[in-house]
Order: sequence, then C-alpha cells, then structure tokens
Amino acid sequence: MNTASREDRVTIPDLHARKGGVPVVCLTAYTTPMAKLLDPYVDLLLVGDSLGMVLYGMASTIGVSLDMMIAHGAAVVRGATRACVIVDMPFGSYQESPAAAFRNTARVMKETGAAGVKLEGGAEMAETVAFLVDRGIPVMGHVGLTPQSVHSLGGFRARGKSEVEAERIIAGAEAIAQAGAFAIVVEGTLEPVARELARRVPTPIIGIGASPACDGQILVTEDLVGLFSDFTPKFVKRYASTGDQIRKAVAAYAEDVRQRRFPGPEHCFGVKGEK
Repeated sequence: MNTASREDRVTIPDLHARKGGVPVVCLTAYTTPMAKLLDPYVDLLLVGDSLGMVLYGMASTIGVSLDMMIAHGAAVVRGATRACVIVDMPFGSYQESPAAAFRNTARVMKETGAAGVKLEGGAEMAETVAFLVDRGIPVMGHVGLTPQSVHSLGGFRARGKSEVEAERIIAGAEAIAQAGAFAIVVEGTLEPVARELARRVPTPIIGIGASPACDGQILVTEDLVGLFSDFTPKFVKRYASTGDQIRKAVAAYAEDVRQRRFPGPEHCFGVKGEK
C-alpha cells in the first residue's frame, strides 16, 4: 500500500474547502500505471464503476462487482502518491440498507486504502450517507444522470429538462450535502440546472456534462486521451488521439514481424559478436 506522508496527499478536508475556489481537477483511473501517469496533475482520482464498460466491455455498469472495485481500487492507490483516491460503490452494494452499505464500504476502505467512496442517488440516499459519515466513511455523492439507474431512467439522456426533474436533482444534492457528503458529482445535467445546483449547494460540485460553474470537473481518462473512436460523448474534449497512435504502432510492429525485420540482432541475446 502507498505510504505517502499526510502532507503530500490531497485530503478530504482539502477538497471540501475548495468550494467556490480553484476548480478541483478529477479523472478516472483503474490501474497502477495510469494512476502514476495522472497523479502529478490531478487532485482526485476516481476508481469509477465505468471500468465495467471501459475495461471489460460491458454494456452498462450494472454488472460490476464489489471484488472488481476493490482489486482496481487497490491498484490505483498503489500508483498514486498525491491525489485523493475515491472508489465507486457498485450497484447492489449499498442500496439495501445503511448497515449493508457500511459493511461493504468498510471493506473497500480496508482492502484498498482509498480515502473514501462514491454512491449514486439523491434524497433517497441521504439516510445512508449520514449513517456512513457518522461512522467514519467519507462519502462523495452523485446526482443527475446516474448510470446505475440507467434502465429505470430510460437510457443515457440529459437530465433536468423539466422543472420537476431539475428541482428533484437540486433537492437531492442538497439532501446528501446536508447528510455529510464531502463533494457531489453532477452528471449529464442541463447547464442552467447544474449552475443553479452549484450555486445553492454548499458542498463542492464536480461536473461531467454539466456546467463550467461547477467547483471541479471530471472525465473518463480514456475518453480524454482518445483511446476509443466508436463514440465520443458531447461533453468530452479530446486532448489526444491515443487510439490512432496505438493502431499505427501495432500495424508497424505487425509488418516488421511479417517481414522478419523484428527482432533484430540488437534485441537478441548471445548474438555472435555481442559484447
């Protein structure tokens, strides 16, 4: 487990104090190498259950297990020395009851070394958030488009289009903030609604497909670096085309192998004349 000093780490109180200040920089990470690459530049690394879709080819996040989140959470903690690491709680691991949520979140904290966990849901999760916070589990909330509820919500569509839905999102964020969430992700929500949410809720609001008025932003790293080309969400800005670079590199490697240009003598052991 990583043993960086307390002074080196971005802490939960550090993040909570950023409300209205310098925006919090957040990205997803699922592996040790990626965590090491991102760690110097970000304040928070989220081990998102999006790994089900990004790494495992699932159609949604519903099939992600607690064991998967723990394995990847521990890997990210091993790779990060500065960023605050938060682990998503997967579908079915916290909704049953506050007591069940505590058992599972405590296991995540113990087995990963992460600083906290993230739960999806608004007012209906306030009791659970309060129960966990009172027992020493830092909780990050998540409202708006909540991927674990994609089936009941009718798909991946922008939220907050009606006045009733907009007010429900804001009220839900207010409820979990009052329950003790140290920060709240708002995803896939109309910009004016997310802006009003950030204004009204005293907890730092982290946007993804939301508003520049949020107190921070998060993206899936693989989207940001252009690892995939099949689909790019509207809210993603691509800063690189890694997928194209990988395809070119693999094509060159394959051609070298077929033409017996690789490996060359410099890549082999015991070659005659080698010093």
